[in-house]
Amino acid sequence: MALRVLDLRGTTPPFDQALPRPVDPGSGVHDAVADILRQVSAEGDAAIMRCSATFDGVDVAGGLRVPPDEIAAAGSRVAPEVKGALKLAYDRIVAYHAHEGSSPGDFTDGGITVSHLTRPVGRAGLYAPGGRARYPSTVLMCAAPARVAGVESIALCVPPGADGSVDDATLAAAAMAGVDEVYRIGGAQAIGALAYGTESVPRVDVIAGPGNAYVAEAKRQVSGVVGVASAFAGPSEIVVVAGPDAAPAFAAIDLVVQAEHGPDGLAWLVTWDSAVLESVSKEVDRLVASSPRRADLESTLATSGLACLVDNPADAMAVANAVAPEHLQLMVPDAEAPALLAQVQNAGAVFVGQWAPASLGDYIAGPNHVLPTNRTARFASALRADDFRKHIHAVAASPDALRTLGPAVIALAEVEGLPAHAESVRVRLSALDEASA
Repeated sequence: MALRVLDLRGTTPPFDQALPRPVDPGSGVHDAVADILRQVSAEGDAAIMRCSATFDGVDVAGGLRVPPDEIAAAGSRVAPEVKGALKLAYDRIVAYHAHEGSSPGDFTDGGITVSHLTRPVGRAGLYAPGGRARYPSTVLMCAAPARVAGVESIALCVPPGADGSVDDATLAAAAMAGVDEVYRIGGAQAIGALAYGTESVPRVDVIAGPGNAYVAEAKRQVSGVVGVASAFAGPSEIVVVAGPDAAPAFAAIDLVVQAEHGPDGLAWLVTWDSAVLESVSKEVDRLVASSPRRADLESTLATSGLACLVDNPADAMAVANAVAPEHLQLMVPDAEAPALLAQVQNAGAVFVGQWAPASLGDYIAGPNHVLPTNRTARFASALRADDFRKHIHAVAASPDALRTLGPAVIALAEVEGLPAHAESVRVRLSALDEASA
């Protein structure tokens, strides 16, 4: 028999234990991929050419990029029916995604209707840091959007104190936000427990919440086993862009606010005014010397504290976009802020003007303080309800739509060497022809 039978009669949901597990690629695949990535990171093109020769049996030493004229000429070498099918497919894909981004309701075109289904994940795992400080606000920031999304079950991991307990403010926040389970587990082991499940901790579908470098790396490694929201949020970062009118005390304290989270963070001042650079730097020195968290501040600033002097506001924004910081503070007059804000391309969150410190966003502004770090703001966003949702499209087609569009499907399937894909359309077209005969 070609198909293995799995008899679930008499079995009650959930069926996790009764169903086959996805095949684990194993440590061999993990280690081999890690080695390839290390080679590419260290050696660039030379590593790619070597790996292509080793694994693909192909010599690409003549150049990795396909010449533009070769790309341009390819269209004339493709069969007309294939080129037409590609154009039809592209136009329909563009039309669907344009509709999805701008219009509610179903997408209907040429006899095909696409419905959009939104479903919450079944179970979310949250992480709130501990150790140097407690973060009940992070519990709220993670649990609230999960609840808004409609997640049925929420688990929270928190590093315990030296006596094995979780502090009352964190537990109170968990109760307020409707967290179902709290586990006294911290670090990479907490991420592993949430991703894989243990005897005590049922596995989850999505993990959210910031942590130190070990937590961020653990989330990176389990991504794909579970969803990881907000691009591996890790140690705190800020870039303060300060103009000539910036209050040195405001700019300095905003740098210290993020630096006091501890090691591995980032605190940059960017300005086109040397007097501002000097006065803010002096104020930072004063604040660090008097802070009860002086050791954490000095640790962060020693490795990732920077005052950057540039020629003009546009250069300042270019620096900010290159850093792609978790927090971006624009310390300029209200009249100048819109021009700078329009140049923001990469940032987790932006705080505009003298009266909107990042700490406002950390607690009560409304948007999330779980933000992308380590330059992931180039492609990622703040934690939101949608991180706990899945989007499913449902496609329905009329017989006329299949008659009209089916030949394009057949052409594309054949050029890709997938005969069963083509036959799935042909068999239906034959049935329609027989029914109309």
